[in-house]
Amino acid sequence: MRELLSMRWRDLLFAHWAVDPPTVAEALPDGVSVDARNGDAYLGVVPFVMSDIRPRGSPIGLSFGELNLRTYVTVDGVPGVYFFNLDADDRLGVRFARSLFRLPYYRARMDVETRGDGRDREVSFRSRRLTRNAPPARFEGRYGPEEGFAEPDPGSLEAFLTERYRFFTADDRGRLYRGDIEHEPWRLAPAWAEIETNDLFSANGFDRPEGTPRLRVAAPIDVTADRIRRVRR
Repeated sequence: MRELLSMRWRDLLFAHWAVDPPTVAEALPDGVSVDARNGDAYLGVVPFVMSDIRPRGSPIGLSFGELNLRTYVTVDGVPGVYFFNLDADDRLGVRFARSLFRLPYYRARMDVETRGDGRDREVSFRSRRLTRNAPPARFEGRYGPEEGFAEPDPGSLEAFLTERYRFFTADDRGRLYRGDIEHEPWRLAPAWAEIETNDLFSANGFDRPEGTPRLRVAAPIDVTADRIRRVRR
């Protein structure tokens, strides 16, 4: 894989809700199928910080917060991630990502505060969407690890939800694209979270899922990303 961008992801929370597969299927473009596990699809809310984002050969990196709502899919049997939204606190980064990766990025104002380290790490994450002519979306919460970090067991639900190294997206004409990333296996810890505000479901046309989310925080991880490619011509 050619390296187009390099970056580091840190202070990341995975908050996953199990939902009925038809709920997700209705919101996906043609050619993209729900990837269910034991009869459940999943919607994931993921706040984190993208730091030191560098195009290949650039000596200067950008850093900003990101907040996304995602689900898990297959295209022609290939598993990946599908994003319903990616809100980010960087005007140029949003414009760049929309044009280069054809992803549904929105400009947001974010405030990320941290204290402690390791198992004592606590993250306070607040986001308010600024993009005009888009549904309003706010998020406010605190989170941190409850135990130590470890790689998810192969075949586990955590591996199913996180060990995915590509995303799929569609343009306004319905053409599908695939983007690939590379990184070491995730190191995850069971987490606590206090989410006071979360508008991402309603902003994307979903009812708020019932039940308690499955919570994991991730150790910092270095990531490289390739340019996107058409899935079908």
